[in-house]
Amino acid sequence: MIQIKAGTKTVIKNSYFFGYGSLVNRESHKFAGAVPAQLGGWQRVWRHTNLRPVAYLTVVPDPEAVIDGLIAPVPDSDWPALDLREAAYVRTPVAHQVRHTLPHMPEIAVYTIPEGHHAAPTQTHPILLSYLDVVVKGYMQEFGAEGVQRFFDTTHGWEAPILNDRAKPLYPRHQSLSAQEHAETDQHLDRLGISPIAAP
Repeated sequence: MIQIKAGTKTVIKNSYFFGYGSLVNRESHKFAGAVPAQLGGWQRVWRHTNLRPVAYLTVVPDPEAVIDGLIAPVPDSDWPALDLREAAYVRTPVAHQVRHTLPHMPEIAVYTIPEGHHAAPTQTHPILLSYLDVVVKGYMQEFGAEGVQRFFDTTHGWEAPILNDRAKPLYPRHQSLSAQEHAETDQHLDRLGISPIAAP
């Protein structure tokens, strides 16, 4: 947390993060005070890293791209706790690229996998359907059906294999979803011509 003296008044600027995947789902974390926002200059994409056995979302620089997400304050600027959750990523400052409705201008960081440390998902490093479900649920809650469609349309890498692990979720922060919530994910995968592969 940064304190700036403005005359006799102390103005407090919080540190915020921009979430664009599972962090959009408020049930996946305990960060209060989150608000919808848009990040420009970064493209959301499915990738995998040797630090994790499955594929996750990251963002890569793209001057033409704009993606939806949430920004939320990091309590007491305790970045180490969030860094631990996002262990495969590095923090990058993006305050100048984020549009939001906050009355102040906080510092904002986004987590991204560094160039050269990630690759396209493979059969041995698939996208988990249980993870995707959590992400889609978050976008539905925050941005509605149109926001879910924007999520699918503005995310690259859908040629990746998707493992249907709903029966025995492998994602550690998986959630119980209704049939309707599962259907929201499934209809967009169908629209994109994607058929999840059965879990072994």
